[in-house]
Amino acid sequence: MAASMRKCVLIKKFNVYRNFRIRNESRALSCLVTNGKRFSGHVESDLHGKVPLFSLPKLTPWQQFRLMSTDNSAAEDDAAEDEYHTLIKDTERAKGPSENHEFQAETRKLLDIVARSLYSEKEVFIRELISNSSDALEKLRYFQLNDENIEDRDLPLEIHIKTDENKKTFTIQDTGIGMKKEELLENLGTIARSGSKAFLDTVENSSDAGKNIIGQFGVGFYSSFMVGTKVDVYSKCMEPGSKAYKWTSDGTGTYDLSEAEGVQRGTKIVIHLRGESSEYCVESYVKDVITKYSNFVGLPIFLNGKKVNVVQALWMMEPKEVTEDMHEEFYRFIANVYDKPRYSIHYKTDAPLNIRALFYVPEYKPTLFDMSRETDSSLQLYSRKVMIMARTNMILPKWLRFVKGVVDSEDIPLNLSRELLQDSSLIRKLQQVLTNRLIKFFQDQAKKDPVRYDQFYEDYGLFFREGIVTSPEQETRENISRLLRFESSKLPAGERTSLEDYCSRMKAGKRNIYYLAAPSREIAETSPYMEAMHKKDAEVLFLYESYDELVLMNLGQFDRKTLSGVENDLVDNVGDSNTVDEKDTTSLSQADADTLMNWLKSTLTNRVHKVKITNRLSSHPCVISVQEMGSARHFLRTTFADKSQEERFRLLQPTLEINPCHPLIKKLNTLQSEDQYLAKLLAEQLYDNAMVTAGLLDDPRSMVKRLNQLLEKALEKV
Repeated sequence: MAASMRKCVLIKKFNVYRNFRIRNESRALSCLVTNGKRFSGHVESDLHGKVPLFSLPKLTPWQQFRLMSTDNSAAEDDAAEDEYHTLIKDTERAKGPSENHEFQAETRKLLDIVARSLYSEKEVFIRELISNSSDALEKLRYFQLNDENIEDRDLPLEIHIKTDENKKTFTIQDTGIGMKKEELLENLGTIARSGSKAFLDTVENSSDAGKNIIGQFGVGFYSSFMVGTKVDVYSKCMEPGSKAYKWTSDGTGTYDLSEAEGVQRGTKIVIHLRGESSEYCVESYVKDVITKYSNFVGLPIFLNGKKVNVVQALWMMEPKEVTEDMHEEFYRFIANVYDKPRYSIHYKTDAPLNIRALFYVPEYKPTLFDMSRETDSSLQLYSRKVMIMARTNMILPKWLRFVKGVVDSEDIPLNLSRELLQDSSLIRKLQQVLTNRLIKFFQDQAKKDPVRYDQFYEDYGLFFREGIVTSPEQETRENISRLLRFESSKLPAGERTSLEDYCSRMKAGKRNIYYLAAPSREIAETSPYMEAMHKKDAEVLFLYESYDELVLMNLGQFDRKTLSGVENDLVDNVGDSNTVDEKDTTSLSQADADTLMNWLKSTLTNRVHKVKITNRLSSHPCVISVQEMGSARHFLRTTFADKSQEERFRLLQPTLEINPCHPLIKKLNTLQSEDQYLAKLLAEQLYDNAMVTAGLLDDPRSMVKRLNQLLEKALEKV
């Protein structure tokens, strides 16, 4: 009974008769196995009579082997399967006389270049050979679907690779379409249909002709001579009754062609490795190369009997078929991390380009290393599931380097080199499409789940700011700016708003979006520059990071509205006439104000460009105004960081605007005629206070001595 149960498990496990039906299609295959009896001429069933074995579809050799090995345990079954796939059988032999042929002239030149090549990534020959095998298998699959008459029709479509450290060989075998004699002569003896010929025409007289030939033109089969001293090829066409052939060459100018025996359908390539390329007969090394370049090839790849491409190409699947667990596993595989993806973006389109992309945003908060512009992208580039580049910075702009994932496009040639990638209009178009798609995705997420997006922005918002500063197109900058979030004077502390929402709250006819740079909300709300905004009942965005101001200055406009710092609005002087309000009994008289302004100009002669009256202040004694205040602050932190005070003054040309109603200003007016020393201390302190408030005085330590002197004077009055 136990043996019978194992038979049923084996039949189900390996899908021996998947989709098969027994005449009336009313019974599962498991019902054929009863009483632990082996199959012989007939099989017993609960159907009437006996069903002849020949009425069942033909089994593959492995399926037959498994059905006849029913006394094995589950562990033994798995081991037996490994044994079945362990090695490529060495049954091929040349038969009869061989014909010697010379390579076409261009092919000889190509082989000479390959032999001398100093190409730094010789491992791509494995990618090239696997791609050729994959193409051969896909062609065979097409013929199978069209019910063509095919040799060994039930032979599984697989790619097998064998490494032999003793013989120093690398072998790859497929069960694909195979080649006739004429095809061997045409495909392996000439390069008439290869881009390599164009390359040879271009670099015939170049001193570095060997560099990057594989990357530029994908010489495919010929790349095997980079690592091999001799290459043997056995091939048998899919057409029933076709003869098998052996092709062999050392790549020096000629090749031999003869009939062969013991060859199964498809193509087998045996590379006898050079001494310096011996790593390609080491299983672990070859496995890493296959995983790197060909892990997602849609056909099974076995290395010394073990399947190596075990991860699905999720980006080729329908998005609705991919579960969260599958996303998590795949993200960890490609990103080489152990957290979960915060967002996953599965994108498929056929216009304007054929694109299959899968992007992930990490759950973890980016480190300083991640934020560095020197950090490489974790984006992988594929063409038809074959890797072109493991890490590329060209598919997405630099500011999106936090995005990890895979991009696959059939429009990208497999032989695209890094040099061509940089100059390709196709790649530029691909970058534009993907960038716009990612921006739209983040916009959608912000609307769908604002709380989650707000946390994401807290962690990754710096990248968006960088995108605005570094993107040359205004349209792109404005699209990115829709992702920005800031606190606002019209919203509670801690709540952020977008530029889009700010505009929706603007009064009709208003054209300015105001912002104020300050270290904190408390400082922003008590800033003298906010007083004028309060009087206008204008909403102001608070920028707590110094680079935020630079970002909005670079942006300039949003939705045809001007982004304006509140300090710049003060410089516009709208409503200021440099005169006092004579009706205000708390104000200085015009004569006293004129006298005080002249005195301040002479006292602060090396610090201010102009002194004037302002009616915009109420609770503050004075304020500094400078043309393009934000730009001035930026220059002081960068270009003028090591300049003298005189040079800074020439750059800033600050204007001191005084409030004639403030008690300190009125007291200063009295002191300037009664106590010149104390008046000078007070004037300088008021000026420095205004400079600190404007963010134009980085080091306030220069005020300490003066503050102590003012305290002493104050205590004298006590």
